[in-house]
Amino acid sequence: MTQRAMIIDDSRAMRSILRRIITGLDFETAEAGHGQEALDLMEAGFAPDLCLIDWNMPVMDGYTFITEVRKRPEWRNVTLMMVTTESEQGQIVKALAAGAHEYVIKPFTPDAIVEKLELLGLSGKGIPA
Repeated sequence: MTQRAMIIDDSRAMRSILRRIITGLDFETAEAGHGQEALDLMEAGFAPDLCLIDWNMPVMDGYTFITEVRKRPEWRNVTLMMVTTESEQGQIVKALAAGAHEYVIKPFTPDAIVEKLELLGLSGKGIPA
């Protein structure tokens, strides 16, 4: 069974980079330019197994997106991974406390994303790593 990932970032270039990495792991992807767009896609029926989330975005930032997803019992199994330039320890702790599972600081290597997904049991092959 193909796993689904949502890439949430206001940078089209960053969405493209993440899409290349994730589709290479056999994920089906959807993209959103901010958190509200991502919530709208999820409410419309796109059910991601994984969300890769930037922190700083217009309309709804990544932290707010995480808190909104965690309020909904039907989305409690969605794996949330921050992928952001926010490197301050306090921000990392805040995101993890809100419900993020992992945190990757930009710039990153494709291997860093793959390693985090393997840690989370999401190898991308539909089978836990």
